[in-house]
Amino acid sequence: MSKGPVVIDIDSQDDAAPDRAPPVPDDAVAPDGRAMRAAMAQAARDPSPLARTFWGLVVGLVGTAVGVAAWDFAADLLQRLPVLGYAVAAMAVALLIVLVVIALREIAAFARLNRLDSLRSGAQAALADEDLGGARDTVTRLRGLYKHRDELSWHNARLDDREAEQLDPASLLELAETELLRPLDALATREIELAARQVATITALVPLALADVVGALVLNLRMIRRIAEVYGGRAGVLGSWRLTRSVMAHLVATGAVAVGDDMISSVAGGNMLSKVSRRFGEGVVNGALTARVGVAAIEVCRPLPFLRASRPSVTGMVKRALTGLFTRKS
Repeated sequence: MSKGPVVIDIDSQDDAAPDRAPPVPDDAVAPDGRAMRAAMAQAARDPSPLARTFWGLVVGLVGTAVGVAAWDFAADLLQRLPVLGYAVAAMAVALLIVLVVIALREIAAFARLNRLDSLRSGAQAALADEDLGGARDTVTRLRGLYKHRDELSWHNARLDDREAEQLDPASLLELAETELLRPLDALATREIELAARQVATITALVPLALADVVGALVLNLRMIRRIAEVYGGRAGVLGSWRLTRSVMAHLVATGAVAVGDDMISSVAGGNMLSKVSRRFGEGVVNGALTARVGVAAIEVCRPLPFLRASRPSVTGMVKRALTGLFTRKS
């Protein structure tokens, strides 16, 4: 057994140089759309019965306590300072009237959303049964929905002139779609492109941990609400939340929430940009997912199914929305 130091020969010192280090695998930095996935999961989450019961009891208890306290305060003030007491009572009555108006507006918002669902169901039933009378009734209701829209007045007149020429439900509904819905489809597409660009920008530029999630959620809620307004389904606060849940449920049902397929990993360029900056890659993926949410919102809010017109292309919208957003020059 030899004594003394043990010498280990190193063939080459060059292998340890930084320029010879192995490249980082793409999987380690591939963007996954964390912000949009978290926002979509939060919006689609169904509250448990226990949580609903808890919040119902809290709202009822707090409302009762506030109402009794306000009543006692007004009654006591009427005894001490009648003039001021009457003024407070008048403000309380005005507040109650405002709350009633808000409730009526929410009810009207739900009615508008249900009207869109009814039109779409009627069109699908008329097509399935080849019912020309049902198709004419659906088109009449559709024209009534948009008769006060100035930008559709010319299209409404064209539909009125050509409606009698259509002798089967498919051609009649396709005519209504072409004249009334294609201009609205273009407006809804622009809303989606704007939201996708904004979500991508926030994700790429905001370094805070939860700010991108909150920003993506807020922008997607606003986009869904604007798309509903485009198609005539303007929603209130509760209606917007119900509409958002319907859109997320549609995404889950159609399997359109997966990340890494079609344009997200290739056409949108998320992996390529992530080699330069992971935030840029995340921005592209979140923008693409926002476009998917927007297409689902169109399908949920559109009063007719897609017939002659084709569904908006998510790939095309992402390309138009993100063109020039992340340039090659830093």
